[in-house]
Amino acid sequence: MTPAEFTTFFHEQRASAILRTDLPDAVAPAMDAAIRAGFRICEFTLTVPHAFEHIAAFSKRDGIVVGAGTVLTVADARRAVEAGARFLVSPVVDEAVIEEASRLGVAVMPGTHTPTEMLRAHRAGAALQKLFPAPGIGPAYVKACLGPMPFLRIVPTSGVDASNAAAYFAAGAFAVGFVAPLFDAADLAAGRFARIEQRGRELLAACAR
Repeated sequence: MTPAEFTTFFHEQRASAILRTDLPDAVAPAMDAAIRAGFRICEFTLTVPHAFEHIAAFSKRDGIVVGAGTVLTVADARRAVEAGARFLVSPVVDEAVIEEASRLGVAVMPGTHTPTEMLRAHRAGAALQKLFPAPGIGPAYVKACLGPMPFLRIVPTSGVDASNAAAYFAAGAFAVGFVAPLFDAADLAAGRFARIEQRGRELLAACAR
């Protein structure tokens, strides 16, 4: 999958499942639950135990596109792509990581918070700009940023839930990413993966609205 193909696929799917947990036994079952709910874009942050192994395992599944999150170094980028990641996500704008993603032939989505950071990421070659963390006036903020820069592809995360997902899309968000609203910490700790699946269905339904 080329970066352009991933960008199109992400726009069509509208949402990604972003898993961040320090519970080793919860990682695979939690992402399995998200996939059963209908998610086809799965991101394992590199803070997850055995993240590269999970990226390798899930990337072998048909119809699932797997990426790595919290990519902070060129070495992280290389190892993630070697494991099977088809997109890389970072909480910050780092031109070295963006350039390495381009060299490796994968999509990259750096974390941005201000219009200046969004434009900086875009000019560095990142087709997608992660809005992180999404501000309290989230949808209005997205709309305001797109006013003078409609060429941006803003992907809000860490602040998007079922109550505001539709508003983000109405404001012009390219796609969204779900973290805690999908992978609730208490459910992960208790092994309540059926609840994660149900929550995933509700979140995807909110995106469809």
